[in-house]
Amino acid sequence: MEQVIPVQTLHLFPVLDKLLVELLASLSPHDWHKPTVAKLWNVKDIAAHLLDGNVRAIAALNGYQNNEAPPQINSYQDLVSFLNELNAVWVKAMKRVSPALITQQLESTGKQYVEYLHTLDPFAPAMFSVAWAGEDTSLNWFHIAREYTEKWHHQQQIRDAVGKPGLITRELFYPVIDTFMYALPHTYRNTPAKEGTVIKFTITSDVGGDWFLKRSPNKWELMKGLSPEKVDASVTLDPDTAWKLFTKAISPETALAASATTGDIILANPIFNMVAVMA
Repeated sequence: MEQVIPVQTLHLFPVLDKLLVELLASLSPHDWHKPTVAKLWNVKDIAAHLLDGNVRAIAALNGYQNNEAPPQINSYQDLVSFLNELNAVWVKAMKRVSPALITQQLESTGKQYVEYLHTLDPFAPAMFSVAWAGEDTSLNWFHIAREYTEKWHHQQQIRDAVGKPGLITRELFYPVIDTFMYALPHTYRNTPAKEGTVIKFTITSDVGGDWFLKRSPNKWELMKGLSPEKVDASVTLDPDTAWKLFTKAISPETALAASATTGDIILANPIFNMVAVMA
């Protein structure tokens, strides 16, 4: 029996890359230096970071391994600190590279990056786990979906900064939010509830949908495609608030003020601390 990939994203990478190159080519010199919701990074820094992602993946495809020993990773925060340092070193070095060259390199490496992703067996263990979902080992389909969310939200940050139309369409946004929701069970892992408790999460408009968490005897389980007769709490967010909340672009308090919640507030609250990026 053929296995079904839970979140299909691989076909969308070329679409995102084309839109990114077109976006960057349209920017004025001033636009490249505009601040973004990424706080420490401006538009050019985010574009450089996207290039870094392509280059690292291509190196892996070519069998290249950095022989520099990484620091000892004993916790999630150790991993975040290590990745933040890697990102900062690259972005700092790319400040001497022109926007035009960054755009050209993104266009050329994007194609190679997609070729690399196509070599991966979607149901084989990934080189890197999706740590924000609490996984020590992840399958490649989830790794690929996570990478898609990275490319999507960083491009969205640029569009947000320069006032260009966003990527919040059913085709491009729904796979992002669907992937982000896999962080829910890990986010709720320490939230007590009786067996059978159900929490509903809604992202409004035709680009969103409904997701449910159900308490089983020993853990919370993400459920999709359900219509339970009774829910114990619900949280409703608009798409713009949702992506910014889950990527730490806005505070939990800002998101809470923009949300609608019903039922047990203790069950609703944890989602406002959910993070679906390495931060």
